[in-house]
Amino acid sequence: MKGDFLIKKAKLVDGRGVHGTADVLIGEGRILSLSGGEAPSVLDASGMILSPGFFDPHAHLREPGQEVKEDLQSGLTAAARGGYTDIVSMPNTTPVVDNPEIVAALKKKAAQIQQARLHPAAALTQGQEGKVLSEAHRLQEAGAVMLTDDGKTNEDAGVLAQGLLYAASWGLVVAVHAEDAGLRRNGVMNEGAVSYRLGLPGNSGYAESARIARDLEVVRYVLDRLAAKAAPDRLLHIQHLSTRRGLELIRQAKHQGLPVTTEVGPHHLTLTEEALNGLNPLYKVAPPLRTQSDVEALIEGLLDGSIDCIGTDHAPHTQDEKELDLLRAPFGIPSLEVCWPLLYTELVEKRGFPLDVLVARFTDGPRRVLGFPPLHLEEGAEASLVLWNPSAQRAVEPQTFASKARFSPWAGWELKGWPVCTWVEGQMVCKAMEGEGIGQSAP
Repeated sequence: MKGDFLIKKAKLVDGRGVHGTADVLIGEGRILSLSGGEAPSVLDASGMILSPGFFDPHAHLREPGQEVKEDLQSGLTAAARGGYTDIVSMPNTTPVVDNPEIVAALKKKAAQIQQARLHPAAALTQGQEGKVLSEAHRLQEAGAVMLTDDGKTNEDAGVLAQGLLYAASWGLVVAVHAEDAGLRRNGVMNEGAVSYRLGLPGNSGYAESARIARDLEVVRYVLDRLAAKAAPDRLLHIQHLSTRRGLELIRQAKHQGLPVTTEVGPHHLTLTEEALNGLNPLYKVAPPLRTQSDVEALIEGLLDGSIDCIGTDHAPHTQDEKELDLLRAPFGIPSLEVCWPLLYTELVEKRGFPLDVLVARFTDGPRRVLGFPPLHLEEGAEASLVLWNPSAQRAVEPQTFASKARFSPWAGWELKGWPVCTWVEGQMVCKAMEGEGIGQSAP
C-alpha cells in the first residue's frame, strides 16, 4: 500500500485509551494503515506519541479589526504549532462577527492559510449588546459552529432563553461567559485574602456561581418550552470555569440530565491568585485566577468528566497593553503554543493524571460539545493528527511564539510533551523547530 507519509514506531494514544506502537501510513487525507506501507516521506517517531489533532473550542484570534494583537495567519500558525488541527474563534472583534458575510470571509481566508482549521463562533446578539438576537440559521449556513457573546456577560435572561430556543432549532450550542456583572463589579483579581492585602478590587467567585445557577434555570425553562420536541443533547456551554462552587452546580445539573457542558483553561489549572502578589498584569485574566482549592477541584472535575474539555481562552494583546499597571492592563493570556506541554507536564508527569483522559479532553470532549464526531486512531479515520514528544524537555520561550503575543506567565517553565508535527487532513502544516528530534528519510 502506498501513501504520502509513513510515521514509523509511533505510540498511539487517543480518547479511547493508550494503544501499542504502530507504523501509521497516511494518504488521501486519511489513515490508510496501522501496519506500514510505502511513502515518499518516512518519519522516525521512535519514543514519540501520535494522537488525534487537538480541538480548541475557545480562542481569540482578533481578526477582523484587531490585527495588531493577532490575525488569522499568526493565530492559526500558533495553533498548529501547539498541536491543534481545529480552533473556534470568538466573535468579539471589530466589527463583531454577527453576520454571515463576516463568517464566510473568515472561513475563506483561513482555508487559504492552510494551517489549523478555523470554525468561527458568531455573536448570540447583534453587536454583542445583549438586546437583539443575531440570525442563527443564516450564521450556521455560513459556517458558524457556536453562538456566544463571550467577552460580555448575558445580563438579560429572557434574551438568553430566546437565543437558546433558536439555537436548539438549528443544532447550535450557545456558550456563555458566566459572571454576574453586579457581583463582579470592577474586580481585577479574585476577591479574597490576597486582594484585601494588596488593596485591589476583587471579583468574587460567587459572581461565577450565581450566574451559572441562573443560566441553569434558564436551561430548565427552555427545556420546558421544548417539551413537545426532542430535547437537544447539548445546548448551553459554560466557558472558562474557574471555581469549585461553579463546578458543583454543573456537576449536579449533569446528573439531572441537563444538556450542559463546560470547559476549563490551562491557567485555571496551573496558577492561583498568589501569582498576583507581584502585581504583574501577565496574570490578569477574566475570570480571575482563583485559590488552590479551586485548582484542585477543577482538576478533579477534569478527571471525572464533569468538565468536558480544555479551552485555551487564548487572548493575545500587545506588549504595551500588558505592560500597563494591573488596574489598566487588559485581561488575557496567550496559550495556544504551550497548553498541551503545560498540562501534560503539570498533570500527567507531576500528578499521574491519566494520559488518555487528558487526550480525550483535548480531542473527543470539544468535538462532542460542538456536535462533531469523535476522531480516533484507526484505519479509514481522518488524518488530522499531532505527533508529540513525551520526553524532550525545553523551557517556554515566548520570543519564539508564532503568536504576535510574545509574553507568557509560564515563561521559563521547563515542559515536556512539545508537539513536533501536525497534520490536517493528511497535510503537514507544522514541523518541529530545529533540533527537536524528529527523523525524516526516504523509504
